[in-house]
Amino acid sequence: IAQPMSQLGALLGFQVFVVDDRPDFATRERFPEAHRLIRADFSDPFADVPIHGRSHVLLVTRGHKYDYECLVRLLRMDPGAAYVGMIGSRRRVRATYAQLLDDGISRDQLDRIHAPVGLDLGAETPEEIAVAVAAELVLVHRGGSGRPLRDVERVATRFFPERAP
Repeated sequence: IAQPMSQLGALLGFQVFVVDDRPDFATRERFPEAHRLIRADFSDPFADVPIHGRSHVLLVTRGHKYDYECLVRLLRMDPGAAYVGMIGSRRRVRATYAQLLDDGISRDQLDRIHAPVGLDLGAETPEEIAVAVAAELVLVHRGGSGRPLRDVERVATRFFPERAP
């Protein structure tokens, strides 16, 4: 999911930072559109990443342990990112939240996390999941409603009311 997400993020105008601790993964060949590639230590994953109140951070890590470490750092930042999202199954999200609560992270802080991420589009493939996540990022960034435009505009009922026979 990281590769199509990086492509979509760049296409949408976000400055994409790819952060990974594995030298074989954070490469220009895998992420040619990324603004920056950072090989980081997950004990301080955002040391070289400028995060501010307009940042959108999406965690696509390879395990619960890394999700937890990244989330703790993000939730303790002041100012925090505008969007903090984490890809993961319901079980993985639940386990991460339980650990965060056990370690003193408040319920209000948990409510800042978008997890699992994305809009419910019925996505299955990595590319479809990336579209669902990108749609949520745009929704949060631009402040949309998330409703289908057909339902918002109601063109048929507004401009073409039913005609009497």
